[in-house]
Amino acid sequence: MVVNFAQKHTSSIDLKQVFQNIDAQSCPRCFNFHMHTVYSDGKLEPSQVMEQAIAIGLQGLAITDHHSVGGYYAAQSWLEDWKWSNRGADAPQIWSGVEINANILDVEVHILGYAFDTEHFSMRPYVQRKITSGKEYQAENVIDAIHEAGGVAVLAHPARYRKSHFDLIPEAATMGIDGVEAFYAYNNPKPWKPSYTRSQQVQELADKYGLYCTCGTDTHGDSLLRRV
Repeated sequence: MVVNFAQKHTSSIDLKQVFQNIDAQSCPRCFNFHMHTVYSDGKLEPSQVMEQAIAIGLQGLAITDHHSVGGYYAAQSWLEDWKWSNRGADAPQIWSGVEINANILDVEVHILGYAFDTEHFSMRPYVQRKITSGKEYQAENVIDAIHEAGGVAVLAHPARYRKSHFDLIPEAATMGIDGVEAFYAYNNPKPWKPSYTRSQQVQELADKYGLYCTCGTDTHGDSLLRRV
């Protein structure tokens, strides 16, 4: 799938257009919307992330460090310098991203925020490199904050929690979640590929509740092509 990003500014509208076409083959070599750097619990420097993204030929990505946008800022700056030095070369599109701990049905889950204004006041509690508490820890408020900042909210790896995705996804939908990470490799296979049964189940729930499907390797190690 080839997407043309005509505008320099990439908003949540641009990202939603991509999400509408994500499938099991999109990740890890076309798009990757879940990865970590040294700004949270990953091993890669943001510059290494971008070098790998270019080498792989990614069309688009988001760095989703836990409660931090520092890796996104560093990667964005590196990419701008690279584009200046390699004018005319194809470059991946990078969206702002973050992974936030939150509570749904008395279970801790992770919510991915994308394409939001990183300087918006609503996101300040969630980009301080620490887990929030109280009202700010409730998933509905996390989702609202991402939306207020113009972003898209996605439930990460919905089949990894202490409650079933058959319970969590409908509840997240009532809270206004925009999407679910449908294509995820739960058993960390090599090479990376989404877990068939759970991915299919999550897709079906996404269709039922009108949610976008996303994909990502959830990279914590030294390669964007696997989780660890």
